[in-house]
Amino acid sequence: MSKKLLLSIIVILLITNIASLTFWNNGEQTSVSEEDEGVPAIDAKKPVATVGDVEITYENWMSSLRSNHGEKQLKTLIDHQVVSQLAEEKGIEIDEKVIDREVAMLTAMQGVMTKEELDKAEEGWRKDIRYRYQLEMLLTEGTEIPEGDMESHYQTYGNQYNVTPSMQLSHIVVEDEETANKVVEELDNGASFNMLAKEYSTDEETRDDGGYMGYIFTTSQFFPTGYEDVVADMEEHSYSKPFEVGSGYAIVYLHKRLSAIDFTYEEMKPYIRSELAMHELDQTLNANPLWEELDIEWVYDE
Repeated sequence: MSKKLLLSIIVILLITNIASLTFWNNGEQTSVSEEDEGVPAIDAKKPVATVGDVEITYENWMSSLRSNHGEKQLKTLIDHQVVSQLAEEKGIEIDEKVIDREVAMLTAMQGVMTKEELDKAEEGWRKDIRYRYQLEMLLTEGTEIPEGDMESHYQTYGNQYNVTPSMQLSHIVVEDEETANKVVEELDNGASFNMLAKEYSTDEETRDDGGYMGYIFTTSQFFPTGYEDVVADMEEHSYSKPFEVGSGYAIVYLHKRLSAIDFTYEEMKPYIRSELAMHELDQTLNANPLWEELDIEWVYDE
């Protein structure tokens, strides 16, 4: 790939990343900022902030960003572009099922998130996961790992690659059906499940956390009796009708459902190979060695 084409791609990525285009007009530098999702458009001719009578200009802000973060951010963009181009050139593709597994594991470590928040986070996770696996495979290309070592690794750690089905739940437990119906009525009228749990729930372990129970494996002995049948047909981000439990009545909220993901040895073999090869080479996950495979010029070379 030519230097001119690679530099063009990097420039496009930079413009997209900061959503700002700077150009010269009759000897004056002018900046135009495009509105990004959830971020208001910025008028570069106006102060970006004021503190008392002191204005912080757009130019002050951009200069600070370039000085403090510019090189690191540009290197990250180049690293990702290098890995993407080399992976495409060498036919290195990452199975979506493997990415789904990593996303599920990251999701299970989060607290309560709205669908919009989770969708946005997942988009970033998927890019990072694909980059990491492709980088690992590029760095270990040509390193031979004995079949027996890979099979032994899978036999020992294979279960750790699988995802056990789980549900992210909150609940409100009350003493009687009348109170339960009152809670549901308030929910129907738009009240917060979190706030109602703090107000009404008799479950001392979860009440102060808005009834939040976390992710619970559906096969776990700690999964509350009767809850799985109730949530089986529920949609995510919805609450149930009141149902009877040992200590009264409960209303359960299903935040997220994580399905089972299982892998055979053949499915995981390419990833086990690169994992073991990274260990054998004592290699750090850094794209620097790959820069030599492409013609790269950047402003910090000057």
